Amino acid sequence: VSIKESNLKMLLEKYGEKRVTVLRGDVCNETLLEYAFATTQPKFVAHMAARAGVRPSIQNPYVYIHSNVQATTRLLDFSYQNNVQNFVFASSSSIYGGSKSIHFSERENVDRPVSPYAATKKSCELMAHTFHHLYGINITALRFFTVYGPRGRPDMAPFKFIDRVSRGLEIQQFGDGSSKRDYTYVADIVDGIIRAIDRPYPFEIFNLGKGSGTSLKEFIGLIEKHTGKKANITFLPDQPGDVPYTCADVSKAKKLLGYRSTVPIEEGIRLTVKWYNETFLSAR
Repeated sequence: VSIKESNLKMLLEKYGEKRVTVLRGDVCNETLLEYAFATTQPKFVAHMAARAGVRPSIQNPYVYIHSNVQATTRLLDFSYQNNVQNFVFASSSSIYGGSKSIHFSERENVDRPVSPYAATKKSCELMAHTFHHLYGINITALRFFTVYGPRGRPDMAPFKFIDRVSRGLEIQQFGDGSSKRDYTYVADIVDGIIRAIDRPYPFEIFNLGKGSGTSLKEFIGLIEKHTGKKANITFLPDQPGDVPYTCADVSKAKKLLGYRSTVPIEEGIRLTVKWYNETFLSAR
């Protein structure tokens, strides 16, 4: 919560209250949405709000249905009622589940998710297509691939590992370290979101990723290199619901959005460690 509050404070200080309005509440709250749409009259909606995380969704799937499926449906309905020109929302690479493809493509059949989180994101895509079919709303779903970087979620491995390695604390490695993720730096993801907002399509789904996988072992090695600290690793079995490999085929986003990832994994880790040091270590 403190990181989110600092993000809001930064936005308000940089752009001012004339350009940034902060409303606090549940995106499923109909009264809140009525007020938000009435006062801002948006022409475009970028829906990034969600409950994320594979493992917690197995423990409590109901909150994911509320925060992901119900919230997205509410926003789609209000967007239709208020003549929104383009609705862009965050989906997830978790939708691909245990795909054996070298590069995950939007053309793949993704009807068999392996976690409640992935199932809710697939449900959001289906609901979005239904609203497009019924009401003609322009909608784009963006399947993000392991986003990381400054001001990132503290429950995700990039932030958690940098934090714990920097402080000399234990980190948990699930599996033998060979699992790979298409870690994508946040600036590349933001670029893709803006491109999707600026280029309305009737209904499209795009992968946003780096386009290459990085093993967990290599990932931890880069954190050790840029923190200057040796990781204290506890080795644990693979976790249910985790997928062994993610790598985006971004050719469609490149062709239709002009999207291209520009930040290599090592540079992204360096920048994230730099932000962490300036934000947390300097305050101690």
